[in-house]
Amino acid sequence: MTFQISALRAATLIALGLTALSAHATDGYFSHGYGIKAKGMGGAATALAQDGFAGANNPAAAAFAGNRFEAGVDLFMPDREMSRSGTGGMLDTRVRSDKRAFLIPELGYNQDLSPRLAAGVTVYGNGGMNTTYPGGQLNCGQGPANALCGSGQLGVDLIQLVVAPTVAYKLNERHSVGVSPLLVFQMFKAYGLEGFGGMSVDAAHLTGSGYSNSTGLGLRLGYMGKLSERVSIGASYAPKVHMSRFKAYAGLFADGGDFDIPENASVGIAVQATPEVLLAADYQHIGYGGVPAIGNAATAGPLGGTPGGGFGWKNIGVVKLGVQWQMSPRVTLRAGYNRSENPVTAANITPNVLAPGVMKSHFTLGATHALSPRSELTWSFMHAPRVSVSGPSLLAGTETVSMRQNAIAIQWGSRF
Repeated sequence: MTFQISALRAATLIALGLTALSAHATDGYFSHGYGIKAKGMGGAATALAQDGFAGANNPAAAAFAGNRFEAGVDLFMPDREMSRSGTGGMLDTRVRSDKRAFLIPELGYNQDLSPRLAAGVTVYGNGGMNTTYPGGQLNCGQGPANALCGSGQLGVDLIQLVVAPTVAYKLNERHSVGVSPLLVFQMFKAYGLEGFGGMSVDAAHLTGSGYSNSTGLGLRLGYMGKLSERVSIGASYAPKVHMSRFKAYAGLFADGGDFDIPENASVGIAVQATPEVLLAADYQHIGYGGVPAIGNAATAGPLGGTPGGGFGWKNIGVVKLGVQWQMSPRVTLRAGYNRSENPVTAANITPNVLAPGVMKSHFTLGATHALSPRSELTWSFMHAPRVSVSGPSLLAGTETVSMRQNAIAIQWGSRF
């Protein structure tokens, strides 16, 4: 027990340190899955209890997961590009974001406290508003400028770290409920946006202020039911997390730097089709449109105002499908498909040069290899083909943003 708690503390510190390297941009800026087993199955996990990531997927799953600890890291490799045409050559450009590899750590811990009560903690991250475009390719009338007519490099970086303590209770042998308080820490920086100073209510807090921090407290609720020996269902809901403002970017985000985390909900089903084959399916709703900084139209008002201009993201639905095959006592194989609606709209293309969260299809593979009766090694691979969105630029002509992604992840797990 003492060893497990010490391992948890050490892994949490590692996750806190490595989160500064992270970036996501799959289902909007949420990951396509949490926990490497879920990642290998297209993210489907709401009706499953096979790891310690209940705090990210479904808190009620902790009641059935048993005593276990997992720590993993995902090497996420997005390839992002923007272009502008139709300006008569004055502002035409094509640039590619420089940084194209990020480490994303995550960990989960779960322990039975009694036959009916379990507790644990999940540490995971979100992100994806991360771009680093080179500068100096344009002349907007005041010397060398970047693609949005600012000075030097152009880009943003959003990091969200969530620590989710979890408690789950078995109502009876087949049904459980759970709750996870969400302790959220955010970091954000933007640079190269001087060209939009005239559109901000506070140009001094628009760009180039380094990282600004934000904190908030949220909640995730969950239910899991085993309808039979072969069929399980699950549901999870997290209301919008109200975050403190990014004070250094009060002239960028709507409502003076406010950047909340959108509400999200999932339902899922898992079917043990044969003794060796498990099928799982989830549907997830993410309410990006309910957060003004994300959902407001680019022309809703001045940057930083109320209402203020935003990224124009719409609410999305995500379908997650996965299959798991117990090939042998030591090897489990997985595959999945994740289909997300695209939150980015053509009418709001210019701000999404900074945050091209346009992905739709994600194809996944994975496997778990038993190292011993109590330890295992899990890996996953994800490929998301390139998606492009074009629309009228706020500067001139037509802009296009595009992205494709690959990710390779590995996780060590232990049962105790």
